Amino acid sequence: MRYAFFLFLFVICLSACGDTSESTQVVSETTDSAAQAMKDKLNKYVTVKLDTDISGLSDNQKTIVSKLIEAADIMNDLFWYESYGDKASFLASIDDPSTKKFAEINYGPWDRLANNEPFVSGVGAKPAGANYYPKDMTKEEFEAATLEGKDGLYNFIRRDEQGNLISIPYHKQFAEQHAAAAKLLREAAELAENDGLKKYLSLRADALLTDDYQPSDFAWLDMKTNQLDCVIGPIETYEDQLYGYKAAHEAYVLVKDMEWSKRLEKYAAFLPELQTGIPVPAAYKKEKPGRDTELNAYDVIYYAGDCNAGSKTIAINLPNDEEVQLEKGTRRLQLKNAMRAKFDKILLPIADVLIDESQRKHITFDAFFGNTMFHEVAHGLGIKNTIDGKGTVRQALKEHASALEEGKADILGLYMINQLHKKGEIEGDIKDYYITFMAGIFRSVRFGASSAHGKANMIRFNYFKEKGAFERNAETGKYSINLDNFQKATDDLSELILTLQGDGDYEGVAQLVAEKGKINPELQADLDRLTEASIPVDVVFEQGKAVLGL
Repeated sequence: MRYAFFLFLFVICLSACGDTSESTQVVSETTDSAAQAMKDKLNKYVTVKLDTDISGLSDNQKTIVSKLIEAADIMNDLFWYESYGDKASFLASIDDPSTKKFAEINYGPWDRLANNEPFVSGVGAKPAGANYYPKDMTKEEFEAATLEGKDGLYNFIRRDEQGNLISIPYHKQFAEQHAAAAKLLREAAELAENDGLKKYLSLRADALLTDDYQPSDFAWLDMKTNQLDCVIGPIETYEDQLYGYKAAHEAYVLVKDMEWSKRLEKYAAFLPELQTGIPVPAAYKKEKPGRDTELNAYDVIYYAGDCNAGSKTIAINLPNDEEVQLEKGTRRLQLKNAMRAKFDKILLPIADVLIDESQRKHITFDAFFGNTMFHEVAHGLGIKNTIDGKGTVRQALKEHASALEEGKADILGLYMINQLHKKGEIEGDIKDYYITFMAGIFRSVRFGASSAHGKANMIRFNYFKEKGAFERNAETGKYSINLDNFQKATDDLSELILTLQGDGDYEGVAQLVAEKGKINPELQADLDRLTEASIPVDVVFEQGKAVLGL
């Protein structure tokens, strides 16, 4: 507003001097330039209609879906608060429709696909701790505070009237919103004909009112025959880049693909065997993954909150609770329709620009699906607790924990694929998985180095480059993998990451991120070629009841 006011005075002044033509042109060019810049930002996303065939659902099930979408919308507003603060006043301050739309995609004024650069003047840099901590709080102050559970998942850190740090639980901060969401979940539970879904939704409603999510996590793992599913509540900790402690609100509403899920059942049984074969000393793989691990394929019909901000999730591995994982395992949900959209509209066009023609035939949807699936499965491998008494890996590695965990999942996913391919449990050419994985690095690194996934991709890219896992043709600017070096680099990086996790080596991880978590000029130039080719970075969804015909 201040800039516009002075610009107005400037134009009036020139008009009074008798020559307005040049000044009018300056204003026009400035406006056009800003409009084009915002248009370019929006063009980083391609719109995809998020739907599936719900004709086979009963009337009760359709009503359940409607109630779950309403509950998910509440998670949207809570994540806005966690990410930025006052959503309503912020959006009301934006006049330009394109800027407002871009703000809605990003849940705030920072571009999530450009290292959280601000795109609204005057807002400044995004706080590392988002809105979970006081903006003026230092790490030294936080670490010296004697607040019980200050590193917990479900509380905000605020100041009292005297300026001292205090803790406010989510269920109190969001009492009204959580109560409304819990009511919708209970109404959905009453309509549910599947006993597992009924129990889960009821317990999840209780959790929103108490911040005790473990009973509902166990109930979610016990669901086996449900066709409808919902992931809802404060879950991932990516938004807290100060410590990686605080969970962000999100929701998915899902319809299971029963046929695809049946095809995936066999892989979970191999987890204990694969754990013992990880290329790392015994101390770093002594934990046994839960045997109830389950793989399923879904069509996702609604995203909300954290998972809908910036780059969109295409697979889920939950619960995150380390105790639950060790006792019962996790469920891995592959979001097939969202995955297909990204493959068709983003990955294949990227391959045309950056992958050598001789290897391009190896980029397949089945390999993309498999790489994504085994990434999620691999979260269950390795170690959850440090071997030297520093607590959980998440607590020991703080803000770097998420990036290293995503890197572990990527690299151990490849290890699993290689081992299962040798056993004859995975069909197709192993090159399909490796070359599709390489193309996937280019896709994911465009999310920006500010995200956990972006950092993980850059660490892997730079590590693989040093190890000769791929080559870049200087004349064509296209990449091809060296199969033997690729496999060796995979084993070496697996050992490095698992050792850092097991040792709880915060300084070592910080050094790895600082040295290898960056985009070098050559790669940036190649990524710029993707932008010049108008290849979108990610998707934005046309979704909701109207899209589904509800």
